[in-house]
Amino acid sequence: MDNTIKLSIVTPTGEITSGPVKSVVLPGKDGEFGVLPQHSLLVSPLTVGVIEITNVDNTVDAIAINWGYAKVSEYSVDVLVDSAVSLNAKDTSGLADKIKEAQNLVNSVEDSSVSMAAVEAKIASYR
Repeated sequence: MDNTIKLSIVTPTGEITSGPVKSVVLPGKDGEFGVLPQHSLLVSPLTVGVIEITNVDNTVDAIAINWGYAKVSEYSVDVLVDSAVSLNAKDTSGLADKIKEAQNLVNSVEDSSVSMAAVEAKIASYR
């Protein structure tokens, strides 16, 4: 049994990331939810927040999004988002600028059901 799941995150301007990962945490409309290999089939709207990715090498990457949709199957997670900013753990150059860009992205969303302070705190934790 494979201990990975294929993740694909795309925006209208192109692919953000694609490849095998250990797990993914997504900001669903009804709250965050985690996805592991062999997950049940699911389609969910996503809200402003942070996608947390645990890579095969156990590093954690984060991608701030404004909104989108996720389609989950046993072997893959396909995410289509309107806009995203990658906060990649492997690329620390310009991380402060990426964090600022991510904060601007989430602040551009007017969604009263989301605690913007919680999302901003999560983004800031990747410094």
